[in-house]
Amino acid sequence: MHIVKRIAPAAVLLAAVFLLTACPSQTTISSINADPGRYRGKEVGIVGNVTDSYGVLGNGAYEIDDGTGRIWVATRRGVPSRGSRVGVKGRVLNGFQWGGRSFGTVLEETGRTSKQR
Repeated sequence: MHIVKRIAPAAVLLAAVFLLTACPSQTTISSINADPGRYRGKEVGIVGNVTDSYGVLGNGAYEIDDGTGRIWVATRRGVPSRGSRVGVKGRVLNGFQWGGRSFGTVLEETGRTSKQR
């Protein structure tokens, strides 16, 4: 029993380190737009309101406003409705095109959660 008391804190610390390194860092859209090269190819997290969305057969794009700026998010999981609040994680891409439109800097969605207002 004594060895369990000694190992338990180290196991908890190790588990916390693994969990924290697996989560993308939350950032602001203004930070991404100000220096897209810094974030290119990296996974980030943002939270904001959907201001516009377009989708066809589960694919699409939607625009998020976090209060500091706006960015388009490309998805293969269906688009959230306008006005909804979402948390998104994904990779930052430059020069993205979809449906004949060029979106410049976008976030390629890898995960999404609905947020309460």
